[in-house]
Amino acid sequence: MSDDDLGRLARGTLLPSFPGASAPRWLLDELERGLGGVTLFALIGNVPSPEALTALTAEMRKAADPIITIDEEGGDVTRLGGHLTGSPYPGNAALGAVDDPELTRRVYRSLAAECAEVGVNLNFAPSVDVNTAADNPVIGTRSFGSDPELVARHAVASVIGTQEAGVAACAKHFPGHGATIDDSHLGVPIVDADLDLLDRRDLVPFRAAVQAGTQAVMTGHLNLPSITRGVPSTLSSAAITGLLREHLGYQGVIVTDALDMEGASGAIGIPEASVRALLAGADLLCLGPNEHEESLRAVLAAIERAVHDGRLPLERLRDAARRTQGLKDWLAGQTPGVVDRSVGVEAARRAVHVTGEFPGLTSGPLVVELASTGNIAVGPTPWGLNPWVPDAVRAEGDPAEAPALLERATGRGLVIVLRDAHRHSGQRALTTALLQARPDAIVVEMGLPVWLPEGAVHVATYGAAQANAQAAAELLGLTRA
Repeated sequence: MSDDDLGRLARGTLLPSFPGASAPRWLLDELERGLGGVTLFALIGNVPSPEALTALTAEMRKAADPIITIDEEGGDVTRLGGHLTGSPYPGNAALGAVDDPELTRRVYRSLAAECAEVGVNLNFAPSVDVNTAADNPVIGTRSFGSDPELVARHAVASVIGTQEAGVAACAKHFPGHGATIDDSHLGVPIVDADLDLLDRRDLVPFRAAVQAGTQAVMTGHLNLPSITRGVPSTLSSAAITGLLREHLGYQGVIVTDALDMEGASGAIGIPEASVRALLAGADLLCLGPNEHEESLRAVLAAIERAVHDGRLPLERLRDAARRTQGLKDWLAGQTPGVVDRSVGVEAARRAVHVTGEFPGLTSGPLVVELASTGNIAVGPTPWGLNPWVPDAVRAEGDPAEAPALLERATGRGLVIVLRDAHRHSGQRALTTALLQARPDAIVVEMGLPVWLPEGAVHVATYGAAQANAQAAAELLGLTRA
């Protein structure tokens, strides 16, 4: 095989990124030489607006027929404009709370139709992790829930809805990121489960997604000691070839989570991680938000060197190319769906759950939003009731703030807005101090409702998307329904 042919095969496995809202010359050249596609990231300026993104994807398609991917889960993880305003669709936790698979299907169909409108053809969603660890720092509201069968129902609905709109779905994070309290952006989380437990818990929704015809599955950077023996799943043939290909019978495209994450490449570097992922059975390699031209060239060199050295069989690259071409063939036969944003608010309203006897609020309550650290996957997406309450007060979560806040709330209703209070001791401490003086206050939890202060009226939205915030604001009488 000529070096040019080898280079084309190697390029066909890669999904690099690039900064800005226009395609740089090096990227267009690489697309012409067979680059598999790109991954878009809002944080590096790829999505200043839907209109700009549409122009960008059209520019790339003049050079080739790339796979164009994005991380648009809806809910807290949103990139298509939602990173500026919050998503118009609630995330998986809200959909799981409603537990209406047809509603989930409609939400994902509209979400995918928005992807198709701007030229995205592979969406890195849904997350089908079974969130059994309440303190999971990276999944949380991205999961449909903690019950494997419930997650499986909605995995099927979300895959079908996405692909009805002509966009390829990507079930993630195989073999399941829900049973750990560590973030694979920062290390290699351990999932202490043998095959029997995986079959009863984590693999249930992946099996359902495979049977529903998902066009792609994304690997997670997870150490399953009894199966991967200390190797991250993304780099483990026991996980990718053994579990996913052979045990679940999946024959579609396998894409890695971003290889710049510590869980994949922290100890060995991105070029070596790329080679190992291909050896393990991955077909497309997501490199990460800061991995541009220089990284692309280093990864290409590593792959080509591994083939020349006999370490990476040429047939493995050909196999990846066949699967990727199969995905492109499927995409070529699809018809874009229709956007229906009204389903997002409908779902968010149905997800709201109230504990306690909800009182009527007098006009102009003091709304206090307590600071909440996000995570790398979510990013700095806006959240809270501020769009409906411009004078909402932000508090840091220190009980010493209580006296001043209580003074401001004199003669007014009091609404305390939290986000994953079970993970923030300051939120819990300040809320407890406020409730001691104002037991009539209403607590709004915009994350997972794990912590419920005793005796308080508690409103759970199961997410902090714009749609969730609107549903809560309507309930509180802060906006018209």
